[in-house]
Amino acid sequence: MPSRSLQKVHKQISKKRGVVDSLHENSRDAQRLRRAGARDDRLSRHGAMSLKARQPYMERMQYFHNAAQTIVEPLSDTQLIEMVLKYINRDGEEIAQLKQERRKGRPPTRREEALSLRTETEEKEFKTGFWLPDLGDADVLHALKHWNGIWSGLSPMKFIRLTQDGVKQSSSFPPKGMS
Repeated sequence: MPSRSLQKVHKQISKKRGVVDSLHENSRDAQRLRRAGARDDRLSRHGAMSLKARQPYMERMQYFHNAAQTIVEPLSDTQLIEMVLKYINRDGEEIAQLKQERRKGRPPTRREEALSLRTETEEKEFKTGFWLPDLGDADVLHALKHWNGIWSGLSPMKFIRLTQDGVKQSSSFPPKGMS
């Protein structure tokens, strides 16, 4: 489905000329249509890229949202570390099962490689500072319980970077580098 700008240009040209199919190949109106189509393609590609870049964070927030439903009071630092470790090792059983099913001397499957790579990157992030909502704060815990599942709904929450050693640093939303 064409987006709004291409629809607008198409409508303007069709009002002016009557039939859009009878345009000359290099006419001004044909060029306007091509520019509008290119602009729409560019915007849709940019939107798809940003959704793909956000996906790991959305999965993470969905996990913590589900976990927050059972939490009654704010968590201590050790409880936060345990929760992060559970999150990082959530695919351990599936990785072990895939390794067990694989015949000796065979390369790992793509699924096994993807899961182990994701686990490794999350472990590295945990060493330097794992980005998550501050579940040690009652207001954030309440907001996360009532989160609507939309990316922009995360902006009023407070986020932290938590390391393996238990060091907490305040962070920003959306996550940027080591903010």
